[in-house]
Amino acid sequence: MCEPKQAPGAQDSGPRRLKPAQLLFEPPEAVADPEHFFDLESIEDPRELLARSTELALAFRAAADRATEYQAVAAAQLADPRRFDRLPTAVIAARAEWSEDYTKKMVEFGRDLLRGSSTPVD
Repeated sequence: MCEPKQAPGAQDSGPRRLKPAQLLFEPPEAVADPEHFFDLESIEDPRELLARSTELALAFRAAADRATEYQAVAAAQLADPRRFDRLPTAVIAARAEWSEDYTKKMVEFGRDLLRGSSTPVD
């Protein structure tokens, strides 16, 4: 896995508020309409609406689980004592807006993932 790097020109000014990642498959005109959400507002049949919204909820949960695994791997890499530029858990916690206890758990989870002892969510 590649080492995480800071984007060129990015400044490290401490914690920052993260905005949600853009959902690339939503057309730009749909984002302009606050009522629009994956075309669910146009579904009139409640059975179809339940099926489609459930499908989306499951997909988002799976995506969130997957993103969490990547966060854990990155935290483990950043905290790796073999790295000359390793970061203390307090710094990782501040960057990710986590508590230090949660950061320690994420570092351990990431180490498990890197060792292959945890099965990634598919």
